[in-house]
Amino acid sequence: MRRARAGAGGPGQAGRREAAAERHLEAFLEMLAAERGAAPNTLAAYRADLEDFAAFAAPRGGAVAAGAETLSAYLGRLSDLGLKPRTAARRLSALRQFFRFLVREGVRAEDPTALLEGPRPPPALPRALSEAEVEALLAGAARLPGHRGPLAVAALELLYCSGLRASELVALPAAALRPEEPMIAVRGKGGRERLVPISRRAREAAAAARAALSDRRRRGGEERPRWLFPARGASGHMTRQGLGLLLKDAARAAGLAPERVSPHALRHSFASHLLARGADLRSLQILLGHADIATTQIYTRVLEERLRALVEAHHPLAEAG
Repeated sequence: MRRARAGAGGPGQAGRREAAAERHLEAFLEMLAAERGAAPNTLAAYRADLEDFAAFAAPRGGAVAAGAETLSAYLGRLSDLGLKPRTAARRLSALRQFFRFLVREGVRAEDPTALLEGPRPPPALPRALSEAEVEALLAGAARLPGHRGPLAVAALELLYCSGLRASELVALPAAALRPEEPMIAVRGKGGRERLVPISRRAREAAAAARAALSDRRRRGGEERPRWLFPARGASGHMTRQGLGLLLKDAARAAGLAPERVSPHALRHSFASHLLARGADLRSLQILLGHADIATTQIYTRVLEERLRALVEAHHPLAEAG
C-alpha cells in the first residue's frame, strides 16, 4: 500500500509484506468495482481508509497479518485523534470488508474483526419541546374528557418538573406526593434511590388526579388505589405504553405532532431547559439519576448552542462575520 511503503525502510521482509498488502488491496478494490459496482468516489474512500490503517500496521507486522490487538490499537488512535465515532465506524466497516475478502480468498484463516466492537455514536436525543409547547401541551391535557384530563396534566407536570423516567413515574405510590413535602424518593435504574424535587404545581396536579380517580372508584365501589397512576393490569399501575398513549392524546388536543411527545421527550426538555437557564451538568446528573457524568454530557450541545448564541449576540465582531 502506497502510504505504508514510505515508511518501509527499504527492501527485505517489511518491503515484501507491503508489496503483498498493496496487491491484496488492489484485488479487493477490483472486487468492489466488478461485483458491487462501487463508484470511483467510493473506491477512493476505501483506498484512503485502508492505506491509513496500513501505515499504522506497518511497524506492527503489516496490514494483512494484523490481529485484533493491532486493530483495537488503531481504533484507539482514531479516538485519540478526535475523529467522530461515525468516521471511525466507517473505517472499521472498510476493514471488516477487507478482512472478510482476505478470508474468502484464502489469504487468511480467520477474520480479526469478527469479535471487534466498533465505536458507538452518541445516543440520539429527541427534539426538545419549547417552553411554550410544554404550556400548550398542559392546556391540551386539561381538555381531555373525564378523569383522563387530570391524569394527563399530573403526568406532564411530574415528568417536566422532575425529569422522571417513564418507569419511575408510573410506579409512584399514591401517597408519595404530600403537600408539605417538596422532595420525593425515587428508585431508578439499578435500584439506585435519589431524592427528586417536585414543584408546587406538580404536587397540586397530582392531588387533583388522585381526587378525580378516588371519586370515580368510590362511585364504582372500588378500593382506594395504591398507585398514583392506577390501572387494571397485573402490576396495578399504568404501563409505560399506556403513559405514552395518554401523552399523545394530550398532544393531539394541543395541536402538536403526537410523535414529538413522549415521556423521554419531556425528560429531555426538562434537562435542556434547565441547562439553558444556567444549571450545571453535575446538578443535572443528580436530578436525572445518571450513574456516570458521561451520560449527562450528551446534553452539552445545549450548552454549546447557548454559548454560541451568546457570542453571536454580544461579541463586537460577530456582526462582521
